[in-house]
Amino acid sequence: MAINNDTFASHDDKPEYKDILFEVKDQIAWVTINRPEVMNAFREQTLDEMIHALSSTRSDPMIACAVIRGAGEKAFSAGGDFHAMMKLNRANAHMWNDRMLGLAMTIRGLPIPVIAMVHGPCVGGGHEVALWCDLVISAEDGKFGQTGARVAACPTVGATQYIPRIVGERLAREMIFLARTFTAAEAVEVGLINKCVPKAKLMEETLAWCETIKGHSAQTLRATKKSLNHESDQLYASWQHGMELLANIWGTEESLEGMQAFLDRRKADFNKFRQRNKDALDQYMDDFRNDRNQAPKMNK
Repeated sequence: MAINNDTFASHDDKPEYKDILFEVKDQIAWVTINRPEVMNAFREQTLDEMIHALSSTRSDPMIACAVIRGAGEKAFSAGGDFHAMMKLNRANAHMWNDRMLGLAMTIRGLPIPVIAMVHGPCVGGGHEVALWCDLVISAEDGKFGQTGARVAACPTVGATQYIPRIVGERLAREMIFLARTFTAAEAVEVGLINKCVPKAKLMEETLAWCETIKGHSAQTLRATKKSLNHESDQLYASWQHGMELLANIWGTEESLEGMQAFLDRRKADFNKFRQRNKDALDQYMDDFRNDRNQAPKMNK
């Protein structure tokens, strides 16, 4: 999606970000989700800023790689911020979904490797961000998974497409249907991430990866990333389909119950929606069996 660069312009033409931190140092671009008060959950502005910052690396051929991380000590990212997501509905869903797809395409389209440097929870939409990255390294306290089923969110903007390719169809369904999460060590075992290291070594090990990349051919990295993405790029149609499915989820009573329950720190009551659907189906079947599904007779 197109982002208005004027949004980020200041008096000296340097971008001003509110939700992220961005710096380029020693040929590495660092993008930090800077919302630790909500476990680095992101809103629309966060996604816009990440797209803008990452896209800006295209103007500096000296940048060898990019690293995405979360601020603070608690989390990489807990995913979408429910305070923002609860404002979504069928009419405005594209405003969120297009940004998610825009960030995914920005990460995958960059001619440099993008590394997710994870600590703490990396779940929901936060996990989808890591899925879009080329490499994932995590501290031992990393936690990975899709929790959407517990909160009535639909992980169809990356998770349903990529997880089966990475860990296999059966395990992917277990992760999504049962909201199963993995520790960093378990995530390495199933191939969900590349490496798990002690938290004190996370920066050191990430920098070692970056140093290795800096010593490699930029044109080869660009060409091979494009080649590696070729087959999975065909999933774009599935993403579009998934976003349309998601558009019909946002703003429903069931989705609002799931997110509000999370914010209230209580268990969501989804059975009331099952009961309402059962009552509606029972009424439909009763009308069918008693021939009440035809037009009223015309009065002569």
